[in-house]
Amino acid sequence: MLSNWVAKIAGTIVQLVQVPVFLHFWNVNLYGEWVIVSAIPSYLSFSNIGFGSVAGNEMTMLTAAGEREKALSVFQSCWWLIVAICGVVGLLLWPVLYFVPISNALKLHWISATDTRWILLYLGLSVLLGQFEQLMSSAYTSVGRYAYGAFLKSIMSILAFVAMLIPVVLGHGARTTALVFAIANGIGTIALGVMVRRDIPWIRYGWQHARLSELRRMGGPAIAFMGFPIGVSLNLQGTLIAVGYVLGPLDVVIFSTARTVSRVALQMVQMVNFSFWPELSLAYGAKDEALFRDLHRRSCQLALAIGVVMIGCMMSFGPWFLHHWTSGHVPPSRPLLAILLLVVVFYALWSTSSTVVSATNQHQKLAAYFLVATSITIVFTFVLARRYGIYGAATSLLIAELIMNIHVLPNSLRITHDTIGAFLGSMFHIPASLRPEALLRRLSQSKPGLES
Repeated sequence: MLSNWVAKIAGTIVQLVQVPVFLHFWNVNLYGEWVIVSAIPSYLSFSNIGFGSVAGNEMTMLTAAGEREKALSVFQSCWWLIVAICGVVGLLLWPVLYFVPISNALKLHWISATDTRWILLYLGLSVLLGQFEQLMSSAYTSVGRYAYGAFLKSIMSILAFVAMLIPVVLGHGARTTALVFAIANGIGTIALGVMVRRDIPWIRYGWQHARLSELRRMGGPAIAFMGFPIGVSLNLQGTLIAVGYVLGPLDVVIFSTARTVSRVALQMVQMVNFSFWPELSLAYGAKDEALFRDLHRRSCQLALAIGVVMIGCMMSFGPWFLHHWTSGHVPPSRPLLAILLLVVVFYALWSTSSTVVSATNQHQKLAAYFLVATSITIVFTFVLARRYGIYGAATSLLIAELIMNIHVLPNSLRITHDTIGAFLGSMFHIPASLRPEALLRRLSQSKPGLES
């Protein structure tokens, strides 16, 4: 949880520092065009489909089962797949950039056509290198060191960002800034690779254990993983388009800002999911059914508790924050915020429970249901927004969450060999080790060690 906090804080620092620094040393127009150009290479992050995530799950489960040779085979197979994909994409990137008039298409004036090509090449290669970082972080996850791997990635992201600011402060332009950022990311990737080899002796780089059969076996789950980012995009962007089409730009702003505030609670729930994910893979691989079931129950319990607490905080301070955040330009609506926060409660239960499915590479149906649910939601957003206005649009978001709960919970209970009665009862049960008296006892026992 702490390592995920560091990652969130790192992302927040980047967002908060980047804008004032760039605007201080560059003019608004140059920075605006930089934002446009630098956003394009992010789409290359989908180039390895979902093999990195699936390989991480597979390695974790195999390592927990004591099958390190098979885990190494998965690692090397996925490594060479990423090498092949990055090589092909990298080779295609230059002719595309050379022949396609991207600068004209984006109507850029402050960044020249030549600089635009080089920026996209540098940042594109940087994104492709990031595919290796995901796989190497999975190696740490497979040996129970998820927190350490996540922490390393956060630190390297911050260092790369700091390196990028240096040419900006020194008065250089966008092309040099992109080059420095790419070099910093390249050095970070190499450093992470060296650390993985040092810290995990059985991880070896090479092709002796690579198998095409491993890639074929992971192909289905990897492709299915693509359904999640597509579904999220449909949920976020598709519903906004629907609101804009039916109600107009003013309601889009009100709807969007209120949902942004409500998603603070959603982000907290997602941190629970990320923290329990590797532990679930380890327990499943070790065939520890009792631990696997208990992790599922405790993760859902914690997600719901955090969701309820965050809803209380958001309902108390959300309208005030909205008013001050937008300088009074967007009128805060407590009923609208309440509906959007109710969406978070339903999301908390199914998304955390679905970690059981995703962490064990059994998510193909889950991804299909998610795509269908988010597509249906967009249709209902049109209908309900037209009939009931912005509150109808917000209520339509509940449809996807209800569909996912109906599908996910029974499936997760089947995988964990749990019953609905025992599961629901566990939501109201606090384990003895987490009760106040037990926590105080552990704290008092730790005092002598702290003093010494």
